[in-house]
Amino acid sequence: MISMQTKRRVARQGRLLGLAAAVGALAIMAGCANHSASGSVYTYGQAQQEQVVRLGTVQSVREVTIQNDKASGFGGLAGGALGGVAGNAVGGGSGRVLTTVGGAILGAVAGNAIENQTGKTRGLEITVRLDNGETRVIAQAADIPLSAGQRVRVVSGNGPTRVVPI
Repeated sequence: MISMQTKRRVARQGRLLGLAAAVGALAIMAGCANHSASGSVYTYGQAQQEQVVRLGTVQSVREVTIQNDKASGFGGLAGGALGGVAGNAVGGGSGRVLTTVGGAILGAVAGNAIENQTGKTRGLEITVRLDNGETRVIAQAADIPLSAGQRVRVVSGNGPTRVVPI
């Protein structure tokens, strides 16, 4: 016959294993989300594709926020699972259901908020006067320093348009 203490220990280990699995899944999925608005990042499909290059001069640069508009929903799902496991581990007796549900709700809200924050990137809105007289505005990640008066290449075609220094 299994003692009550052994049953509790096995239940506690099961909850810890569930918590570890939820955290691991969250870490794996976070690593899969790799959206980039960088002027220096090409996708595999964009590599070895001909691009059109136009020369111009930066007229102005303004800081902006680039927001990922395609949230996966995984933040809320993983947060809810993690919160539910944590709530279940804390609660005891008849209160366990309440702590599990409460933990799941709070975890889902927190996970969604975290996913929304991680989907934001510091960006630049760059206004370029092309040598042919046309003016273009391109927003991209703020990973390449650009300033008014700087000569640049505007690279476009078969994907995003990029502004890069000459």
